[in-house]
Formats: sequence, C-alpha cells, structure tokens
Amino acid sequence: MKTFANEIKLSGVGIHSGRTVNMLIRPHDRPGIFFKRIDLDGDLIPATYDNVGATNLRNTTIGIFPNCVQTIEHLMSALFIFGIDSALIEIDGPEMPILDGSAKQFCELFGKEKTTGGGKRAKRVFIKKEIIVRQEELLRNMPAILRLKLLFYNLLYGKKSDGFVRLYPYGNGLLINSTLVYKEHVIGTQSHEFLFDYTDNARKRFMDGIAAARTFGKYSEWEYLKKRGMARGANENNVIALNDKGDSTLNALRWTDEFVRHKIIDILGDMYLGGWLVGGLESYKGSHALNNMALKKLFSSPDNYEIV
Repeated sequence: MKTFANEIKLSGVGIHSGRTVNMLIRPHDRPGIFFKRIDLDGDLIPATYDNVGATNLRNTTIGIFPNCVQTIEHLMSALFIFGIDSALIEIDGPEMPILDGSAKQFCELFGKEKTTGGGKRAKRVFIKKEIIVRQEELLRNMPAILRLKLLFYNLLYGKKSDGFVRLYPYGNGLLINSTLVYKEHVIGTQSHEFLFDYTDNARKRFMDGIAAARTFGKYSEWEYLKKRGMARGANENNVIALNDKGDSTLNALRWTDEFVRHKIIDILGDMYLGGWLVGGLESYKGSHALNNMALKKLFSSPDNYEIV
C-alpha cells in the first residue's frame, strides 16, 4: 500500500460545472482511493469500477447524485502512474478541477511529493480471457431517452456507433493501443500505443509523451453543451478547440496527434478503477462508458482474470 506522506492542496475550475473547487489529498491508512465531498454530509466515495455513476458527460463520475464526483479520470491516471493505491481526496464541489485539461499538473505535483509504504508489491489483476464490448451493446443497455439523445447527437455530428474496447492477455504490464477516427481533418485517424510496465522508465515515457495531452472539443458544439449543463468551465486554456470547419485548432497543439494521446490518459484513469491491470487493451473510437463496461464484463466472472 503506497500513499502520500503529506497533504496536497489544489484548486481549480470544473470543466462542466464552471465552479471553482478546492481539493485536499490526504495520506490514508486504508487500501484504495476514496473521495469525500466535504460540502455534503455523505459517506466516503470509493473510486472503483462498480461505483461509476455516470459517463454521459464525456467524463467518468463516481458515486450517486448528489454524493458524487465528476471528471476523476485525469487525476486517477496520475495516481496510477505514480503507484498511489491509498489516498483520501476531500473536495468541496461536484467536480475535479480541470487544470490545463491534461494530467500534466497532477503528475508534476505528485513527482515532487514524498510517499510512504509501497515496499510490498501490490496485487496485480491479470487478464486471462479476451473481453470485447461494443458501442451497439452499450446503446442497447441505455435508458431509452439517453439512447435517443446519443443517436440524435451522432446524427447531428456525423458520428458512427461502431466503437469497441477489447481486453486480452498480454505480458507483464498494461499495453494500450488507442485509435480515433474523426471526420474533422485536423484529427482524422490517429493511433497511439503506450506500454506501462510499472517501471520508472515507463513513468518517464508517460510524463514526456502523454501527460500534457489536453482534452478537446469542437467550438461549434460549445453552445449545445452549455445549454445542457456541460462545458461551462471550458476555455482556450484547458481545451483544444477545433474550428467550425474542423481543419485547424484555435490554440496551438503540443503534438499533431495530441487528441489520441489524451485518450491514453482517459483510458488509464478509467482502467485504474479496476486496480493494477496486466494485459492488453485495444480501443477503437472508445469512450468512458465503453471502458467501464469492459471492466464490468471482465470482473463478471472469475474465469476472466487472476489476482496475483
């Protein structure tokens, strides 16, 4: 069990709520990552795959409204990369601060902090069988109203519901291969692969080549999202904004394939809700919802995994 030696304070704006939130990451004496809404009188919120409440705001939310926390994936990816498997995160609002839209600032902060414990190797979850979840399956399991909204959104923006996430046995680390396919020319088809084998070298590769990749969206979608309670805290400092034609961005890119690199951050954060996974993950036009569905399917039978 590895936790921080000291408290870590952080403040920022939530990308969807637009509210300034303050958070305090405390050392903890229990295994697991837990959130605590200090503005509410509620129980601790465990950060686990079976406690995911919603993924329809283009993020991952844990807990049940109102005792829930949105947009935890960037923080979770940084905790995963730095091997933190015990922490209590107190927050005074409904959503994590978006910071610059990436995991960079979390990682830079964690890299300066002392930790305690971690002498004993944490239990790993080895994927034993291939697991595939598809967008069509996700749609079938949605409430009718959400399914109609998503179908309308896909029709409006020319998106196809052919994405999938595949888990399979692989090596001694977590190998992620992510592919995006967008009609917007500035994105197009992008793929990126990242292997995290729980070493310092892998952590450095993440810090140098992935951590600073920001979330993104089309500027013309902004008003649509704001009317539905989303993206109220989005701006040019925390989101890569595509222009209306989709052939360029309104702010400079850090890499030409920054979009798919950011998806690696999201995948790592989502997958860490299932623990220290060992295996391969292929994501084709994936989503937070598909990531969570893949974990639920993986843990639905002990034949699919082995804890070592």
